[in-house]
Amino acid sequence: MPDAASPYKRNSARLTEGQDRAPARAMLRAIGFSREDLSRPLVGVAHSWIETMPCNFTHRRLAEQVKRGIRAAGGTPMEFNTIAISDGVTMGTEGMKASLVSREVIADSIELVARGHLFDGLVCIVGCDKTIPAAAMALARLDIPGLVLYSGTIGAGRYDGRDITLMDVFEAVGARAAGSIGDPELLAIEEAACPGAGACGGQFTANTMSTVMEFLGLSPAGANEIPAMDQRKDQAAFDAGQLAMRLLEKGVRPRSILTREAFENAIASIAATGGSTNGVLHLLAIAREAGVPLTIDDFDLIATRTPIVASLKPGGAYVAVDLYRAGGLSLVAQRLLAGSLIHADARTVDGRTLGEVARAASESPGQQVVATLERPVKAQGGLAILRGNLAPEGCVVKLSAHERRSHRGPARVFDSEEAAFQAVTRRQIKAGDVVVIRYEGPAGGPRWSGKGWATRSR
Repeated sequence: MPDAASPYKRNSARLTEGQDRAPARAMLRAIGFSREDLSRPLVGVAHSWIETMPCNFTHRRLAEQVKRGIRAAGGTPMEFNTIAISDGVTMGTEGMKASLVSREVIADSIELVARGHLFDGLVCIVGCDKTIPAAAMALARLDIPGLVLYSGTIGAGRYDGRDITLMDVFEAVGARAAGSIGDPELLAIEEAACPGAGACGGQFTANTMSTVMEFLGLSPAGANEIPAMDQRKDQAAFDAGQLAMRLLEKGVRPRSILTREAFENAIASIAATGGSTNGVLHLLAIAREAGVPLTIDDFDLIATRTPIVASLKPGGAYVAVDLYRAGGLSLVAQRLLAGSLIHADARTVDGRTLGEVARAASESPGQQVVATLERPVKAQGGLAILRGNLAPEGCVVKLSAHERRSHRGPARVFDSEEAAFQAVTRRQIKAGDVVVIRYEGPAGGPRWSGKGWATRSR
């Protein structure tokens, strides 16, 4: 018979305890789980290691550290993986149509494994764009003790004496098409931009959603911002495993953290860092899973009153590693707290409130990444919600990268991302043109025809 079961096996006892569960225990023993292992709480360790991108390439390594932390705290970890689609790799091809769909598949697969194997707790290691909101969605559905750990940003590349990111490669493609640089320079930038594993370095979707996870309270403060290849990431992963056990023992569930105030804090973090407009799409989805009322207009209201305080690419001058060295996301929170722009009492998985996290921030002397409220990067947040005849139900515009508040020009309409990309590289887009790409959103596509991706036409 198995050892006396832990009182924290609130779910997994139905899987492992009692005489009638002997066949299940026998199968688990076949892969190395001992009688003692099975008497402990079972904690899932989900990740999306995949060999199609650098963003998630460290997940196996981090999973081992998370598992060490869980075992050290008295739990039994069970590792499993799911899929991921790289926006950066697939962009400009029909493969990009799989990206948003992958969010739902990832959320569903995490939920299915956790429900099927009756996990007591869950740690989700995330990396590229859609894996982050998907993990949060799964945690909200399951509502078992758990957290999200971001595997970290890529380091900046170096070219011609300056830091560069993947964005510089995209810009170099345009420069090559315009004839302002040649093939050797394009190749040199390509080879220098991504020096190792990690997600894209600017405040694109991955780093935006990593920021969101800390302000939402689902990630332990300070853990996500550690770069992917920094040795301190292993310790952060170990600590995350131990933290998951504390959450389980205290019975802290995700929905107790995912309050309306937490979502407003997350929106403020997007606005204050010039984050990706995809944050709107993803936060609305997470809120729906958590049962928290949230609308697109909430983003406009909060962004209007929240200044940009972090100068991050693509709209600013720095990358995520620079923010980490300057004082991290807690420094951003400290700035927002000073202006009463966040809910200080919102709780986080590490047991502190966001206000306590902000007050504990340490600012690096002379840093230029995070501005003050008195002299912000921009007085208004990095996004706005618009309505008009093209988008009667609303659309999102990113303001952090430009000053233009209105524009009129001829529409250049394309039915696919590939067609638009070809027009750019052939120098067929002129200054002042408005590029419109149809059939790319969740309503317009994709649909698999059996021969390839097809779009729905009206």
